[in-house]
Amino acid sequence: MDVTSPRIATTRAELAALLASRRTAGQKVGLVPTMGALHDGHASLMQVARASIEDGPLVASIFVNPLQFGAGEDLDRYPRTLEADLKVCEREGVDIVFAPGVDEVYPGGEPVVTIEAGPVAEILEGSSRPGHFRGVLTVVAKLFGLVRPDVAVFGQKDYQQLVLIGRMAADLCLGVDVVGAETEREPDGLAMSSRNRYLEEEQRFEAVALNRTLRAAQEAAPYGLDAAMRAARAELRSAPGVDLDYLTITTPELRALSENPEPGTEARILIAARIGTTRLIDNLALTIGSAPTERNR
Repeated sequence: MDVTSPRIATTRAELAALLASRRTAGQKVGLVPTMGALHDGHASLMQVARASIEDGPLVASIFVNPLQFGAGEDLDRYPRTLEADLKVCEREGVDIVFAPGVDEVYPGGEPVVTIEAGPVAEILEGSSRPGHFRGVLTVVAKLFGLVRPDVAVFGQKDYQQLVLIGRMAADLCLGVDVVGAETEREPDGLAMSSRNRYLEEEQRFEAVALNRTLRAAQEAAPYGLDAAMRAARAELRSAPGVDLDYLTITTPELRALSENPEPGTEARILIAARIGTTRLIDNLALTIGSAPTERNR
C-alpha cells in the first residue's frame, strides 16, 4: 500500500476544506482524538478506526487540552512531539491531522458553555481530578462538531473517559459511533501511556505491579467478588513504590456491584496509583463468580 503524508490542518477552516470533498463523496469519516506524544497504543486506535471506515478519511487530532488539567497537574511538562507524531500518523494511513492551537479551539478563552459530565464523573478519576471530565467532554464535543465523524475511537485504558464519552454521544444524539479499542501493552504488561516516559528505570520496573494486580483479580474473579479483591490487595502488598489512589471493582457502566453478584456477572476492575511523581491508571474486564466453588485464599 502506498504511504502518503497526512494533510495538516491548524484551523477550523482548513479542516473543513480538507473534509469537504470527502463528505460530498459520501465516505465515512473516522476520528482518533489524541493529545499527541503518540505511541503504539495510539497507532492501534488508528488501525481500529481505519477498519471501521475502510477508504473514508481518517482524522487524528493532536491537541493538549488545558481544560482537562487541574491546578498542579502536568500541563506544562506534558510532552509535545508533533514531528514524531506526524510520522506515526503517516505510518498508520491517517489522511488529516488536526493540530490546532489553544486559541483556535477556545477562541476568547475558556468557554462559557461546557458539558456537564454527570455523577459518573465525580467518582474514581473525577474524585481525584475535579473538573477533569468537564474538560474532556467539552473538547471531545467540540471535535465531534468540527470533524462530524461517523466513528470515533478511544482506548479502553482511559475506561471512565470512554464510558462518559459514549454516554454523552448517546444522550445528546450526536450521531457518532463511539468505539472502545483494547488497551495496548508493553511485553511485561504495562499499559502503554504517554506518561510512561516520565518513569525512571526503577520506577518503570515498579509500575508493572499495576498490571499484576489486575491480572491477579482477573484470575480470582471466577471464585467471587471478595476473592478477586483479596487477590488484588495481596499483590499490592508486595509492590514497592506504588502509592495507591484507588482500586475498585464496578459494573461495566461504573455503577456499584451488589455484594453477592450472580455467577457470570460482567465487571471491571480499575486502579490508579502514583509511581514517584507519575500518576498511572489501568483496568481490566472481569467475570465474577463463574467457578463452581470458592477457592481458599
